[in-house]
Amino acid sequence: MITTDVHDNSRAIAAAPAPQAPGLSLRVAVGLIGMLLASLLAILNEQVTAVAMVDVQGALSIGYDDGTWLTTLFEAANVATMIFAPWFGITFTLKRFTTGAVLATMLFGFLCPFAPSLTALYVLRILQGISGGCLPPMLIIVALRYLPPQIKLYGLAGYALTATFGPALGTPLAALWTEYVSWQMVFWQILPLGLVSCIAIVWGLPEDAPKLERFRSFNWIGLLTGLPAAAMLVIAVLQGDRLDWLESGFICAMFIGGSVLLVAFLINEYFQPMPFFKLQLLQRRNFTHGLVTLAGAVTLLVGVAAIPGQFLARVHDYRALQSAPLSLLVALPLLIVLPLTAATLNLRRVDVRWVLSLGLLFMIATCAMGSAMTSEWIRDNFYWLQSLQIMAQPMVILSILMGVTTGLPPTEGPFASAMFNTVKTFSAAVATGLIEGLGTARERFHSNLLVDQLGNRALVTSQSIDATHGIGELAHRVHEQALVLASADLYRVMACVAVALLVLVPILPVRIHPPWYVKPTPSQ
Repeated sequence: MITTDVHDNSRAIAAAPAPQAPGLSLRVAVGLIGMLLASLLAILNEQVTAVAMVDVQGALSIGYDDGTWLTTLFEAANVATMIFAPWFGITFTLKRFTTGAVLATMLFGFLCPFAPSLTALYVLRILQGISGGCLPPMLIIVALRYLPPQIKLYGLAGYALTATFGPALGTPLAALWTEYVSWQMVFWQILPLGLVSCIAIVWGLPEDAPKLERFRSFNWIGLLTGLPAAAMLVIAVLQGDRLDWLESGFICAMFIGGSVLLVAFLINEYFQPMPFFKLQLLQRRNFTHGLVTLAGAVTLLVGVAAIPGQFLARVHDYRALQSAPLSLLVALPLLIVLPLTAATLNLRRVDVRWVLSLGLLFMIATCAMGSAMTSEWIRDNFYWLQSLQIMAQPMVILSILMGVTTGLPPTEGPFASAMFNTVKTFSAAVATGLIEGLGTARERFHSNLLVDQLGNRALVTSQSIDATHGIGELAHRVHEQALVLASADLYRVMACVAVALLVLVPILPVRIHPPWYVKPTPSQ
């Protein structure tokens, strides 16, 4: 009897839930909200300025070629900074580092409209890219450190909000400022949000002691190889389409130099006792799958969001104001769908792999429907496609975040944050370059094909010219149809990316449970 009771007690203890972690106090919750606002501030600043850059160039009399560098230099600094921001955040404390980064982002944004020259504006955009790049990585670190397991997924849903809701607000806000207020608000919009986030962070987050002794073993080789590597590769992908890719010696130098430095950086990080990237985390199958899927998912999000806007702007001369309802259709419901998705994933019986697969299937459906577009499509034709993204985006992003962070101790949070945010932001830059480069290539291909077909049908060509009162109208029709076919091709490419990610789901990741669930250990 005594032996039986002992075994019964052992089984009961093993099956019992883990001890409850300390709850989340109101003060820390306010600090976390401040971190969320700071990260959202960085995303909005990036997206709105990118969308409204044409109006900014017009207001400041900046030519197209020079204007492209305003976005390129910002993005290069933004991506490169995310590699190192978590290390500095831990060294200077999360509260001080994040507050300083927010204040710097606000200051540089406020000064941009007053730049006395184009060179000064370039410098301000680089500095703002550096300060803004420090903010998103901090959110994952504080979520892993302070959130109790029961609500950790809801904190990750807040981060997903910055990756989905934030970018979707870029077009509506850019339209609001440029059409109804002033182009200066493109830079100044972050000021009130920044003040609120600073107050919340300073009041809410616990006070940590700086760890300045970490500078004694600072990873100088990692900094001197990783920083230029990321910047050079981002410059190459964002300027590639304008400079004709590998036909340009400058682009070739950026690709080769950036690739060599990147390899040197990764080798150094693997053997470095205090790295910025902890590459040993890639031994975890779900972490590796998360980063791979993240790169593809960001490509999908950027592509699915960009294709309708570019199509409507180039075929029907839509401005941001006319395209804004498409973005709002996705953005506003996400405020409800993201928490619901987090609640679903927080159920023990729900397999995150199925949720990810369903989200990818919605992505594939969106791309398949978009590939059937015609020149008659207007904004209303894209509503159904965009509505699928309301379900797809939270399912994909939250599933990836859960796979990457589950089982990850807070001490490894800075490494995971650096790798996750760098991959996310760099993938967004690559996706932008891919959309531009592939779109240009396919447009030229279809244009040449259509012209050849018309040239082989001289009678039809002459009739078309007579019917449309001139060869100019015929050229316009050819150009318009080439744009339509190129946009449809881009949707097909995005569908292929989604299918590839779907194939990986049953192969690479393993089953994981919500953060609160502790699997019972077998009785001895």
